Amino acid sequence: MFKFLCGLFLIILTACTTVGANNAQPEGAPTETASVMPVPTFTPTVDPFAPTPGLPPATYFFFEPGVNPLTGLPVSDPAIMRRRPVMVKVSNWPRTGRPHAGLSQADIVFEYYIGHQMNRFTALYYGQDADQIGPIRSGRLADAQLAQLYQSLLAYGNADPQVDAVLVKALGPRALAFNNLPCPAMCGESTYGATGVFANSSALTTHALAIGLENSPPDLRGFFFQSETPEADASGEKLRLEYANFSIMQWTYDREVGKYNLWMEAESEEGLILEAITDRNTGEILAFDNLVVMAAEYIEYAPSLHDIVLQEAQALQPAMLFRDGLVISGTWRTPDPNRPIMFETPDHHPMPFKQGKTWIMIVGMSSSIFEADAGEWQVYFNLP
Repeated sequence: MFKFLCGLFLIILTACTTVGANNAQPEGAPTETASVMPVPTFTPTVDPFAPTPGLPPATYFFFEPGVNPLTGLPVSDPAIMRRRPVMVKVSNWPRTGRPHAGLSQADIVFEYYIGHQMNRFTALYYGQDADQIGPIRSGRLADAQLAQLYQSLLAYGNADPQVDAVLVKALGPRALAFNNLPCPAMCGESTYGATGVFANSSALTTHALAIGLENSPPDLRGFFFQSETPEADASGEKLRLEYANFSIMQWTYDREVGKYNLWMEAESEEGLILEAITDRNTGEILAFDNLVVMAAEYIEYAPSLHDIVLQEAQALQPAMLFRDGLVISGTWRTPDPNRPIMFETPDHHPMPFKQGKTWIMIVGMSSSIFEADAGEWQVYFNLP
């Protein structure tokens, strides 16, 4: 049993796929705020990229030539990694924009709250490209930090002027807004339509080179990959994240393929149900090798204007890794504001990710998480 369970809740996750009506809060959510992922007490290493006691130096953040440091897998053409990563903002609301395009080709997808019980995605491309990514929506304040941590380009729709000013100030010419991009880098008529604009990650790189942007590859070490199934704290066959009972992300582990499949709420004649989410580029279900739930401090300036403390998060903050149908507890931090997020276990070792793609959910520090049934985890999003 996890050390950071929030105690016994009366709500048990059932097998029924019917979701509730349009309530503002998840039906049956805990009424009291609970910090359910307290930080383990240990001192982080002084140099996070130095060898850790007990681990051979060659296995700690070391990658053979041609291996993608964001997935731990070799790429078909190593030349593709001679560039900055490309981050692209992808809409999840309104539902008419689904299914999304190109998420299955991203190395990492970051998911976070944007207000009104809704979420949005920032997809990162490095080891491979996608010809169609979207639908594209506006950038948010947190994207400036994410793009700095991974030293990436950031392609987004036309942001609110005050947000756009922050993105441009932080990223300079790496902030690539829809109005300033040619097709095929980003094609469509209006990002306010939420469904009609799509990006091409390879063309975005080409555009960056054409405008003279410095595009050399950054140091992207941060993930540690382990092929062997690690020791775990608990079973993790299912993970359900609710922003409200009309806004649900649910991941289910598929043992045959060794990946987590994504299900989301959808409209039907019977009301809202959960349905499998596919990538419109491939028609296949969206599946990822690693899932991460990381708790961070949200700053709310308005109901639809938030920032997240990421670059300045040098202290240990709670995180959970789901892989191979298992759950591993640990922490995350950013010891360098211009280097990737680091994930560690309480015994000072890097968190053992599975080689492959990772979906990272950034939840508020007051979010509730508990094991509703054996191997089935429930997260209720809450601010801050």
